[in-house]
Amino acid sequence: MRKKSKVEVIKENSNYLRGPLAEEMENDEPSISKEAYQILKFHGSYQQDDRDLRKGRDKHWMFMIRGRIPGGRITAGQYLAIDDIVDQYGDGTIRATTRQTFQLYGVIKKELKATLQDLNRAMITTVGACGDIVRNVMATPVPDIDGRQSQAQAFADRLSDELLPATNAYHEIFLDGEKVYSGEEEVKNGEPLYGKDYLPRKFKIAVALQGDNSVDLYTQDIGLVAFFDESNTIEGFNVVVGGGMGMHHKKESTFPRLGDHIGYIPAEKVSEVVKEIIAIQRDNGDRKNRKQARMKYLIHNWGIEKFKAELEERLGYSLEPFRDMPKFELNLYLGWHQQSDGKWFLGLSIENGRIKDDEDRQLKTGLRKTIEKFQPEVRFTPNHNLLLTNIAEKDKAGVDKLLREHGIVWGEEYSNLLKLSMACPALPTCGLAITESERVFPDVIRDLESVIHDLGLEDENLSVRMTGCPNGCARPYVADIGFVGQSLNKYSVFIGGDPSGTRLNSLYKELVPLEDLISEVTPLLRRYSENRNEGESFGDFYERTGLLEEAEVAE
Repeated sequence: MRKKSKVEVIKENSNYLRGPLAEEMENDEPSISKEAYQILKFHGSYQQDDRDLRKGRDKHWMFMIRGRIPGGRITAGQYLAIDDIVDQYGDGTIRATTRQTFQLYGVIKKELKATLQDLNRAMITTVGACGDIVRNVMATPVPDIDGRQSQAQAFADRLSDELLPATNAYHEIFLDGEKVYSGEEEVKNGEPLYGKDYLPRKFKIAVALQGDNSVDLYTQDIGLVAFFDESNTIEGFNVVVGGGMGMHHKKESTFPRLGDHIGYIPAEKVSEVVKEIIAIQRDNGDRKNRKQARMKYLIHNWGIEKFKAELEERLGYSLEPFRDMPKFELNLYLGWHQQSDGKWFLGLSIENGRIKDDEDRQLKTGLRKTIEKFQPEVRFTPNHNLLLTNIAEKDKAGVDKLLREHGIVWGEEYSNLLKLSMACPALPTCGLAITESERVFPDVIRDLESVIHDLGLEDENLSVRMTGCPNGCARPYVADIGFVGQSLNKYSVFIGGDPSGTRLNSLYKELVPLEDLISEVTPLLRRYSENRNEGESFGDFYERTGLLEEAEVAE
């Protein structure tokens, strides 16, 4: 029998996500043990050390909390509750994520339970937002434009509910749940889908519409593309499997991967097929080496045909052939758009996803006042932006006025470069961060905007993404240009992806100092400006021509 990793042993011995977390949450220590921390993730929280606030060698412990909100959809009341909670317990900011949810930072251990209780009073759970489990299920973020979007959202909601863990541990530990299982009862009931060990690693699912890849479908463990019948009702899905972004520098056995086309399924089969795919990963994923534990490595090692054969054997029937689809595009849905019911939604670009007030833009205050007054539904998007939806025609001018009074603008006021940029939080709180990302990225983008302007590329849709480590939370490996943290203030540069998320980029240079990033990519941008074909994107150009021959291409 293979030796399991330490994390696998912790999960197996946790009594379905209880110990040792249940005991440690009751003591007065400011932090929890490494063993308890591994279990805490399943409940939607990460223990973090703010490296800016350390005193000597003592770590400054705090907790990040992440919500589970399929498709990024919440009510006005829920948004306002989050806004209150970050002020009461957190650092006063809301972080929109690239998986259509939110994160709040700076919660201390003795207030963690109260914070989670307040979120749950607002009908927001955090179960399964982190950990070796199906994470937040993504969906096209917009409300109905033509009657299709709400159906994709409904499938995301359904899958999210069906794929929650069965254990009652979250309610017992954090919500003072009345229903308390003994160990014997829990073992008897078990986890029908996950088992006592749960999954080898995190598992990501997204539901997309044809032509709209706002969810970055090919970066998911499972991607579902909806097909509609003549009555505009979902009749089935193309299924894509085996995507994932994370890698490790200098380890060729780890790599980002785009998902494979595996087949088409009728809508009534979606739950069964998704659960069997998860079960294949549960039973065959690597539980010895967590760096090889994502499903993308299982499919890479097996090959898609073996994986498909295993799936069909478990199902007892064959998948239908993968259906032709139109080319995917990335739509950010910024600005005003009309819904199918005659109401409107407004897409707002949130730089780096951080909702806070600063000197020039009172984003947090302006959003709060607007949402309080007009009560729109709120949706987090996969590009860490925000949509205010279900706004009446008569209220559009008022929404405009109130937002602009707080310096909140959209549309033409932002460059294409800024609108297509993304960065992960990184330092000082993320424990995996090697270097900066969110805090330095605004200056990187401003400097790059100047180069773009000088080269006459303002109208091009150039995607640039930065992360503080190679795990890929901002999905840098599908961007036109990706800056990936490699050591302190130094980055690997990746070139040649595309905003629609259908092509991986390639490693161009390594260990580029932060201050040299712009000068390193400027010759590439100039070559593109002078030699591109009409309508050709930056990534398409380098896919066609290759990188500069005279450049020092990383080995």
